[in-house]
Amino acid sequence: MFYDGILLIAIWFVTTMVYLLLKGMIIGLDAMKVLAESDKGPGDPLLTICLFISTYYFFAYFWTRIGQTLGMQVWRIRVQNKDGFKINWSQSLLRFFAALASAACLGLGYLWMLWDKEKLTWPDRASMTKIVYIPSEKNKKSQDGATHPANENDKKR
Repeated sequence: MFYDGILLIAIWFVTTMVYLLLKGMIIGLDAMKVLAESDKGPGDPLLTICLFISTYYFFAYFWTRIGQTLGMQVWRIRVQNKDGFKINWSQSLLRFFAALASAACLGLGYLWMLWDKEKLTWPDRASMTKIVYIPSEKNKKSQDGATHPANENDKKR
């Protein structure tokens, strides 16, 4: 989550920059200056919606394409259907909202796997998916049980 959080901050910066540039082109710089100096406060519901959508799209894009966000790739984990296939957009939406609920409950939805018989989190249950560990190349074995050639070369060194 930490690695993906760093990437999300960058995405939020870019989204905010594009939003403010478009807003400035539409309403004009003078109107933006008046809004900035008003006592209304910094809240902008449209910007919040844009940030929310960009956050969802970041996760959903990676989950549906390769099953991993960049942070998940580092930890060699992948989200998939229980039958081993990539998840679809509706599953990613369910997973995203369940992840928000899990985080809102101070991580209880993620800790749930400690008590769950199948070791599933709330997002896993809600979207009918699971997280699987991807073994490193050194730990992979071929179907006949022999080690990969790369592993044999490592042993010779």
